[in-house]
Amino acid sequence: MPITHHRTCHLCEANCGLLIAVEGRQVLSIKGDPDNALSRGHICPKATAIADLQDDPDRLRTPMKRVGESWETIGWEQAFAEIAARTNAILSRDPKSTALYIGNPNAHNYANGLVIGELKKAIQTRTVFSASTLDQMPHQVVNLLLYGHSGLWGVPDIDRTETMIIMGGNPMASNGSTWTVPDFRNRAKALRARGGELIVIDPRRSETAKSADRHVFIRPGGDAWFLIALLLTLDTRGLVNPGRLTPHLHGWDEAWLALRQFDAADCADRAGVSLDEIAHIALRMAQGPAALYGRIGTSTQSFATVTSWLIALANIATGQIDREGGLMFTLPAVDTVATLGPGKTGRFHSRVSGHAEVLGEFPAACMAEEIETPGEGQICALFVVAGNPVLSSPNGRRLDAALSGLELMVSVDMYINETARRAHYILPPAGPLEKDHYGLFLLPIAVRNFATYSPPVFKMSEGALADWEILRGLAAAIEDREPSGPTPTEMLDAMLQSGPYQTSLAALSEAPNGIDFGALKTGQMPERLRTPDKKFACAPSAIIADLARLASSAIATDGLRLIGRRHLRSNNSWLHNSARLVKGPDRCTLLINPDDARARNLGDGSLAEVSSRAGSVQIAVEVTDDMMPGTVSIPHGWGHALPGVRLTVAGAHAGVSINDLTDETLIDPLSGTSALNGVPVEVRACG
Repeated sequence: MPITHHRTCHLCEANCGLLIAVEGRQVLSIKGDPDNALSRGHICPKATAIADLQDDPDRLRTPMKRVGESWETIGWEQAFAEIAARTNAILSRDPKSTALYIGNPNAHNYANGLVIGELKKAIQTRTVFSASTLDQMPHQVVNLLLYGHSGLWGVPDIDRTETMIIMGGNPMASNGSTWTVPDFRNRAKALRARGGELIVIDPRRSETAKSADRHVFIRPGGDAWFLIALLLTLDTRGLVNPGRLTPHLHGWDEAWLALRQFDAADCADRAGVSLDEIAHIALRMAQGPAALYGRIGTSTQSFATVTSWLIALANIATGQIDREGGLMFTLPAVDTVATLGPGKTGRFHSRVSGHAEVLGEFPAACMAEEIETPGEGQICALFVVAGNPVLSSPNGRRLDAALSGLELMVSVDMYINETARRAHYILPPAGPLEKDHYGLFLLPIAVRNFATYSPPVFKMSEGALADWEILRGLAAAIEDREPSGPTPTEMLDAMLQSGPYQTSLAALSEAPNGIDFGALKTGQMPERLRTPDKKFACAPSAIIADLARLASSAIATDGLRLIGRRHLRSNNSWLHNSARLVKGPDRCTLLINPDDARARNLGDGSLAEVSSRAGSVQIAVEVTDDMMPGTVSIPHGWGHALPGVRLTVAGAHAGVSINDLTDETLIDPLSGTSALNGVPVEVRACG
């Protein structure tokens, strides 16, 4: 008899509610849950791929050990024992020579988030890298500096706003990013139906831009210039009014003193945006309610932290913070602001280039040099947990070559992918439907105060381990002890019981559609602030100092600049082995403006060579006026044709890696984040 399970999709930040019909261990269907108050029945094509991941014959089921160029299957006991012995031998020689890389899927796995510290402690490392410095770290740094806690996020209240302004984001494809907003398409339709305006600022006319009332092209890397012009326009037109938060602003005058050294017209020209467009946006923000939101395009560039700060200042300056329809703050069932530390920066520096740690991490971009460079502290052993940095970090070819020289590499991964192929051991977790789920890090950035828990759909296969069991088992083996401690489920239950609603895992288990605690509420500020004086720190010294770097920088108006993009049917580098997602036309193409294409004798379907300081790729061309002149785009997450990769479908849909072109030397110094957008490239016809 078929049985229907309620579950939350764990593949992206939208956290959509699902109804999964199964018979035995066969998935019959996956549909949206119409009674889920957060997602309201919405799902995207990615949800259907959960069954593909569960049943994928390429997914590893047992630990693998590399012997020469071959792989052999081994048991868990042998894997843990051998890894422990090799790790301890390396630690005894140089206790600073181990490192940890934490991939993006860990943000969607509450159990890993609660246990991974045990592995970090066991390998005695403070050399930690993660996908955060390839993604959202500038936002977290600004959260820390401005609000006093890296995990205190302002959430655009799209359901009640009259003006939604999106910079460098594409929620029509992502359903939010650092913003859990499932069913974005219908929320945007409702915004327009009530007379509101959706404005998108992006070098590409993205899926979101095509649905917007207004799309504004902007030069890659020009976001900070645009935002300063916006703030100066608000200033000169007398539209600055923080409202009731005015007494709670520390450093407000200092921030404006620094901004008034710039000229609005010059800034607008550098951004490639007209002052008339900027004036329209300024007026809409001042009228409100309005929310200005910046995402991946704003946070992966050379001035990413400054840009994130300017976005926050614009929301503060127009009184849109802690206002219905503006930028609001959640009160989640598990309040990570109350339960997790705020984060720190600058406590120590990387060995080779001297990069400051940020929230306990070094830039992922410096991983290769830390492996390559001899001396005390040279990385000899690397543990990669659910990550694929060969495809996701800049100059992936250099990193790939560096990984081949490691004395020990361990990947906790379900595939032999582009990074794991270099490992000495691969430890695969159980299938996705054999594990529970709770959005520990994503529900605190949702558009509603909402909580839901998903128990496993299937009993775990014999001999399988969950990710957290692998991490705890590794840590215990290295420390020569038995695994111990509360389970993540027990820890989650304790956090729910001590949270603002004092709910429990039992209560959530009895509410399969989730518990809706209501719309976001005003009055969270200044109480939610974690700054010492309970005020917004509007002029952090590091950011004010970095404005001088911005002022002295030049923004190129000649040549081509490369940006990335994402698609509704993909998610970073790990869903391309689902036949139902990769079917159809080739999506790994070079988008180029018609004028730029003609100048290089390129046409639709022709083959182009794209080159940068880091390397070159050959890729099919797609000519479109969706691209701003002077800008080209390649999607991220592709490039599956490397030797040894064991992905059947991906072999036929390999694409190229944009990170064979991105430059590991281009980093936002305040956050350690790679400048993956705005990379200078040359494009020429092949043949």
